[in-house]
Amino acid sequence: MSLSPTSSPFKLITISLFLLFLQNSYANAALPIIPINNTTCQTTCGTIPVKYPFGTGYGCGHPAFSTYISCNHGTLLFSTRTGTYTISSIDYPSNTIMVNDPFMSNCSSMQNSGSFGIDSGSPFSLGKENIFVLLGCSTTSPVFDPKEDLCDTGSGTRVCRGLYSCKGLNDIGLPQHAPINTCCVYDYESNAGLGLDLPKLQCSSYASVYEFVDQGDPMKWKFGISLVYNDSYDSDDCRNCEDSGGLCGFESLDKSFACICRNGVNTTTNCFGRGYAWSGATALKKFQTMLAIGGIMLSWILSPF
Repeated sequence: MSLSPTSSPFKLITISLFLLFLQNSYANAALPIIPINNTTCQTTCGTIPVKYPFGTGYGCGHPAFSTYISCNHGTLLFSTRTGTYTISSIDYPSNTIMVNDPFMSNCSSMQNSGSFGIDSGSPFSLGKENIFVLLGCSTTSPVFDPKEDLCDTGSGTRVCRGLYSCKGLNDIGLPQHAPINTCCVYDYESNAGLGLDLPKLQCSSYASVYEFVDQGDPMKWKFGISLVYNDSYDSDDCRNCEDSGGLCGFESLDKSFACICRNGVNTTTNCFGRGYAWSGATALKKFQTMLAIGGIMLSWILSPF
């Protein structure tokens, strides 16, 4: 028996096939987002969200940042020529990261410190809110050279008095409330030639204060190093990649842009049509298109002979 396009059996078969198509299409569109199938590139490190231009490993984020930022067992790290430091927070609107030097002193605990420096040509610079305080310096230290202007002898003396009132001062061999003639509030940026090289500066330790919650109580001061990163690396390619559900990264050989999709595939553009599950607005748009096509087919199927 031949089936005419206008015959009832033909229409019944067509309706059945269409319903199966619609059901399968909806199921595919409604699949939840699957995690990135990549053990290196992730969207978080511990509790810290990791967004472009940063990445959690080599090949993730922008190549200009890959040698400085990494994730190790849930801890986000910042590395320079002077050491590796823990990142405690990232503020993306202000392009600021906060790092902690494990050998840096604070009011409750002081210790002999090493050095701190930012690599030349790196996309990072010191935040203006940082106040570096050199502690336990030799009286022959170059920071006290009368021919130079290396220490803030104005408001900086209040900071020195505050830190020298801390019990932690005993940890670096000085008595609490020691004379502040071995303390220097140091202008790091103006003295970049010396940097923060404590052996060269002949100082025992340093502290970095970025916020005075209560100026009279150094126990309430906030210690850490605020760094500002260059935000000029944003690109349309990355935004297009992220809109498609991918992560922005780069190829290891030539450092060219790569979009890392949720199924582990790398592309040069975006993840649309690359085998990752639709979700959210993308799924809705796709399903609305299917319904429109289905409506036209249904009108034809239900039309009179």
